[in-house]
This record gives sequence, C-alpha cells and structure tokens, in this order.
Amino acid sequence: MQQYDFLVEKNFTESYLRYRDAPIAIREAKCLEQMYPDIFEDIKAGDKFAGRIKMSLIGFSPEPGGLGYYCNTPAIRRLLEENEYTDAFRAEMEDMIAFWEKEKTQVKVRNAFPPEIAKALPSDNWGKEPLAAAPLYRMAGSYLDYGKLLDNGIEGLEKTVAKRKEAAKAQGEETELFEAMEMALQLLSRCCMYYYRQALGIAEAQEDAEKKAEWEEISGALKNVASQKPRTLREAMQLMWLYALISGTINYGRMDVLFGDYLAKDLEEQRLTMEQGQELFNGLWQLIADRRTTWNGRVILGGRGRKNEKNADRAALLAIEASRVIKEAEPQLTLRFYEGMDSRLMEKALETIGEGRTYPMLYNDDVNIPAVSNAFRISTEEAEDYVPFGCGEYVINHKSFGSPNGVINLLKVLEITLHNGMDSMTGKEAGIRTGYFSEFKSFDELWEAYTKQVQYFIDALAVQEELEYRVMGETAPCLYLSMLYDDCIERGKAIFAGGIKYLGGTVETYGNVNTADSLTAIKETVYDKKLLTPAQLLAALDADFEGYEKEKHLLESVPKYGNDDSKADDMAVKVHEHICNTVRAQIEKVKLHSYLVVIINNSANTTMGQLTAASADGRKKGLHMANANNPWSGNDKKGLTALLNSLVKLRPDFHAGAVQNMKFSPELFRDGGAVVKSVLKTYFDNGGTQAMISVVNRNDLEQAMIHPEKYSNLFVRVGGFSARFVELEKAVQREIVSRTLY
Repeated sequence: MQQYDFLVEKNFTESYLRYRDAPIAIREAKCLEQMYPDIFEDIKAGDKFAGRIKMSLIGFSPEPGGLGYYCNTPAIRRLLEENEYTDAFRAEMEDMIAFWEKEKTQVKVRNAFPPEIAKALPSDNWGKEPLAAAPLYRMAGSYLDYGKLLDNGIEGLEKTVAKRKEAAKAQGEETELFEAMEMALQLLSRCCMYYYRQALGIAEAQEDAEKKAEWEEISGALKNVASQKPRTLREAMQLMWLYALISGTINYGRMDVLFGDYLAKDLEEQRLTMEQGQELFNGLWQLIADRRTTWNGRVILGGRGRKNEKNADRAALLAIEASRVIKEAEPQLTLRFYEGMDSRLMEKALETIGEGRTYPMLYNDDVNIPAVSNAFRISTEEAEDYVPFGCGEYVINHKSFGSPNGVINLLKVLEITLHNGMDSMTGKEAGIRTGYFSEFKSFDELWEAYTKQVQYFIDALAVQEELEYRVMGETAPCLYLSMLYDDCIERGKAIFAGGIKYLGGTVETYGNVNTADSLTAIKETVYDKKLLTPAQLLAALDADFEGYEKEKHLLESVPKYGNDDSKADDMAVKVHEHICNTVRAQIEKVKLHSYLVVIINNSANTTMGQLTAASADGRKKGLHMANANNPWSGNDKKGLTALLNSLVKLRPDFHAGAVQNMKFSPELFRDGGAVVKSVLKTYFDNGGTQAMISVVNRNDLEQAMIHPEKYSNLFVRVGGFSARFVELEKAVQREIVSRTLY
C-alpha cells in the first residue's frame, strides 16, 4: 500500500501562509482550491452518481473535518509512526503541526475564553474526564437552499453574485466576499468537469452497450450541470450531491420537495420510469450511507408547507422504499406528518419500520409547528419549514442556524451540588460553593442550590456559543454555506458575520431523567419521610452502594418517571421546565436570536454515565444514564400506555428538539400493525411530538453480542441516530438491551 504523501495538507498550508493576510474570503477560496478536487475519491462500479470524499488531515470545513481551519494531529502522527518517512520529512510535518496547533480555529476559540468561562469549562475532553459541562467545536446543522441552486444552476448563481458585486462597487462597499464566491462557484464547476472526464473515461472503456449508455448518461449529467441548471432528476441529484460534499454539509433537507417536480417532469416526458426513478433514489441513498457521518445524514420528507405536495408525495414514496431496500444506517430518513396528509406515506413508513429498518423517524407537525413557532419566536409560516438535523435538533430550513456547541450533564451537576461544588469522583472543585447537603433544611433549599449550579454552567456555555460564532465569522465566511443561506448575498455578509436572519445556539443536555428520579428519591427519603439522613445518603452514594444494599433498594422503590405516576412525572416536568427556561433566558445576555435545549442523546448518555458517580435513583457509578426523554432502563414497569402518558407531560414548546426511543417486538407489527397504529395514534393525538422505533427481539440482540458475524443487518436506534448493532461499543449495546421491549 502506497504511503500517504500529505500533498494536499502541504499545499493547503502553503496556500494559507501565502494568503494569510489577504481578505478572509479570498484566503478561504484559495485554500479550498488546494483541497478540491484532490480529496474527491474515484467513482466506483455501481455508482449512479459521482461524488465520494475523504477529508484531508489539514483543511477547512464547517464540521466534517473539524471547525473551520482544522488539523487532525493524532491522525497525522499515527501515519508518521506507522510508515517509513525520512527524518527530514518528519521534521517538516512536525513544523506543520506546530503551526496549526496555534492557528486552527478551535484553538482560537478556546484562547478567546474569558477567565471565568475557562474556569467553568476547564476541559474539552468530556468523553474521558468527569465534567459537568464542556464546549463542542463545530458549525453543525447546516441546511442549504438546494432549490436555489437547482433553479439557477452554477451559471445562474454566478450571475446573481456578479450582479450583487456590481451593486456593492457602485455603493462603495467591499467586494471581496463576492469575488471569493465567484471563485468558489468556478471551483465547483471544475469539480463537475473533473468527474465528467472520469465518468467519460469509464464509459469509453465499456464493452457492454447498456453499461456504456449508463456511464455516458452519468458523464453527460456532470458536463451539463458544470454550467447549465439541471433539467432532469439525475442532473438535479448530481448537482445537489456535489454541492453538499464540497460545502461540508452533512444533512440534506426536504428532498421530496426538492426532487418531486423533476421526477414528475421526467415521468411525464417519458425520460424515466418509476423503476428507473427508484434506482436513482437508491443510488443517492448508497452514496449518503457510504459517507458515514454517523450522527447526521438527515433527509426530510412530508410536512406542511410544501409547495408541490402531490409531486413531493410521489418522490417521498420512492425515498421510503430506498430506505427499505438499502440496508444502511444512513440516510436518517425523517417523515413529518400531519392530519390530512396522504395516508400512503404513513402506511409505507410503518411497513418499513416493521421490517426492522428504524426508518423513517416520525415527527408530528400538528404539535411541532406550534412548538417551534413558540420556542424560536417566529411565525407559524416560518415554523412550517422546521427541519431536524443530526440527532434531532431543530432549525429552520436555510433560514436559521443552531449549532449544538455545548454539553451539560445534569446528573453530574446534581452530584456536584450534593458535594458543595466538588466532584466526588476526583475530589476536585468542579462548580460553585452552594452549601453542604447536611445543612439544607428542606428540599427547596437543595433545589435552590442545584439551580444555582445549573445557572453557573449554562451562563458559561451561552457565552462560549456566541464566542464560537464570532471567532468563526472573523476567521472565514464559509462561502458555500453563505451562498445558499437566505439573506447572505443580499446583505453582503457571510453566514456567521451578520448574514442570516436567525443565528441561534443549542446546548445538549444529558441525565435529565436520572436527575429527576434522583431528586424524587431524595425528596421522599430524606425530606418527606425522613428515612435517610443527608449523611447516610451521601455515604451510600460515595460507596457506590457497596455495603448499602438496603439504602439502594429503598431509593429504587421510590416512584420513577415513565409510569404515569404524578409524583415522579411532576419532578421530571420540574427539571425539564427549569433547564429549558434557564437556557432560553440566555438570549437576554448574549447576542443570539435563540438559545435552546436539545434533548437528543447520541451515545453520550453512556459515555458521560461512565464518568458520573452513583446517583440517588439507585443507579451505580459508571452506568449509562437514561436516553433523552426516556425512562432509565427498565424503570417503565406499567406498560406502554403509561410510558407514553409520561412522555407527553414534558412540554415541547421551549426547546429545539427531544427524541423518544421506543423498542417494539416484531409481534406488534403482525396483522398489518393494527396495535402499533392504534398506540401511535393515541400518543400523537395526546401531544406526542416524535417517535423513533426499533423493531427487534431481545434474543436477537443478546445473540448478536455473542455472534456478531451473524447479525450484520440488525439495526437499532441508539439515541438520535441509527446504527448496526454489532458495530456499537459493548457498553452502548448493553444500554440498548436494557431498554424495555414492548
């Protein structure tokens, strides 16, 4: 195998140094020219479209490679260790690493932290250290206006930018942003031609007439979209896909709206049959899957506010079928539904879910649109264009940004509260001094101390979010994002420098349910019934219940969230409303349009749980925490109806997304899934916002842990994403097995 030559990384660094003091837009454009098309990978046999990518180890992106200008130092050093390079080459690479470790955007963000923020957020290593809160470095959740791209084509966008540039000149404004946009569009066109030549070469090498014709069609589409706006479904998909790759966008938006009219026109003009249309969707799905973004890859179907509902529905049915037959973890297919929508979509969705595909995820527009309108403080019409990205965070399609750039572990916050600002696992100061647990005379005093700790960390995370946007805006305009986000070209400003209307932020919260159950247990056993003293409870927790089995059993016997029990559920509501309101109120302090909680949970409930001490709900040290809004493993003992009744008690109208994972047995889907349909209808009618459904049986999960080679097509919802069960870490597998199966 040939050694990695680091040519892209070296050329990128040289370009950055050459244009270091140039306008930031020009610098970005020149640096991108050193990445593309070099990091595009060859078309593979069987591909329906061109476009595969492997991010360089040094480069620029909003998220896939890292935040802004990034350097993957561990990967570079690993290659240097595993291969034979000269000492001179190694020294050159170490010099390059040293440069980027000071110059990369993430470091600039961290270095800009005021002292009080650095104290509250002392480390970025939340996966290895027991932290209550930590920053995340990324510009996540971009949803581009691909409709604008397809309606205009590259040439049309160039004309739009050129016209705005001339207007800027006439008004004496700076034009560098528009010049850089023109350079970026020319680069995109060259990338289309790069792949055109490759596809044409493959076509010319074919001996089979049918295969030759297909490759000629692929190459022809690439040549056409290099300049003209797309005319066919194939061309539309091709241009959209290459733009997604070059822009660093990893969620793809309302594809039924985007492609519905192209499909309808191709069918009407007999350029395409439904079967051929299905093949194109399947081909695009495979490329999305092969990109392997893990927590992203969202494709949205259905929902109110579609301008072409009939054509979009036809495309949506092909999209759902693609997710049924392409057995991969991505794309993360999402169906927004509402009263009066074509019933075929929900029927097809439940059929696909029932086969164990986990897709599509179901989102209830009749609840979510009013909730989004209230949470984001926008009109109902704008809220109709909400789109979940990643693990389930909401933004407004190509109008708003809401990168989740902070995490908070509420159960760790409670742990710190009970120990007067100290982390019980490290013995070090981790929060603020709010008083000793033994001195609190009432539950209200404990609650007040807990809320002060939460406020301390949220204040820091909100400042950090605003700061990260500011540094990014000062560093680079993110040209490809800015061109396809509303208002940026018109305002003459980049996306993170005043270009978009709604620049918001989000914070991922973990441990919400365990925190609520722990507070319920403390209230009942320590304050209401006085069965334990604060000292006895702390001793049991600090000993991880070793020698305190009686106390553990007592804490476990207290009512738990997920059973439609008012005592437990009221506390869950209290914790939920407090964190959501505390976060939402931050916009009075920072310059963001919105700052909202997301309760989405990837596998971080397991990762953070491993770094969290024993808790008063009876959970032992190091065990996973509850996933998102769901009860902790096995605590929902009163059946499915009781679980769903608990879920709908948590208000959805002041956060930016929460997920509900449900694990159903295949038996529930027998006889057309009548039981599931009835249960889901009641849940959604009662205010349920969303459902992510895994259809599995426990035996398959247990056997897959023993014989993974036999279960490669066993898919599950982990949190806000799906995965092959056998590819998950053992701790995550155990957490999934422990969930209640209905």
